[in-house]
Amino acid sequence: MQLAGKVAVITGSGSGFGEGIAKACAREGAWVVVSDINEAGGRRVADEIEAAGGSAAFFKADVAKSDDTQALIDYAQSHYGRFDVLVNNAGVSHLRKPMTEVTEEEFDQVFAVNVKGIYHTTKAAVPVMREQGRGVIINIASTGAVSPRPGLTWYNASKGAVTTLTKSMAIELAPDHIRVNALNPVAGDTPLLPTFLGEDTPETREAFRASVPLGRLSTPADIAAGVVFLASDAAELITGVCLEIDGGRCI
Repeated sequence: MQLAGKVAVITGSGSGFGEGIAKACAREGAWVVVSDINEAGGRRVADEIEAAGGSAAFFKADVAKSDDTQALIDYAQSHYGRFDVLVNNAGVSHLRKPMTEVTEEEFDQVFAVNVKGIYHTTKAAVPVMREQGRGVIINIASTGAVSPRPGLTWYNASKGAVTTLTKSMAIELAPDHIRVNALNPVAGDTPLLPTFLGEDTPETREAFRASVPLGRLSTPADIAAGVVFLASDAAELITGVCLEIDGGRCI
């Protein structure tokens, strides 16, 4: 098992990519803290991990709130006695539309969750990892950070910030033996997909699939495989990497 004995906290893991990441980490031997603002979804995922023989606990947290993220990290430590891996997966998007039609409220929410959320979790997690002498942080960004498309300008910008902060964090935290990497997934069939498509129809889905050279959208299992590898000791010399999992879309 690639993650045996490690404690992993995954934000936004009540559905979609986060759910897949949490379940894959548990299958690989990690003790998992499932965290989401959606309590019903998060508890379901934790219960399903436990039913499958893994170890998981749920903690409700809004990453846009510093008190919530500090409480989340404190809970991971108190519940499992240590804390090894943080996956910053929680994310939101505005609907696909012209940049000037995105409201200030929508803009603020996107940056509060996608960027400030990582600020909050990092402030809570890094002191713990420094004291332990090691740790892994994995940020879920997007192909929108690498090859942005019209209609999602402010979302793309938030994910561009994620890739930049990932590299900066990696350099700053390297002396503490804390590795920081990111994944850039192409869109998958998750609750966020309709926001990316604008009009969610079989035709728009097919057009999007056709733009991916390998011919399909991503799945939670695709993203989870990348997380498991980067979180494992097999990746101990990898930091500051922003890995596209995109079927060739960014080429």
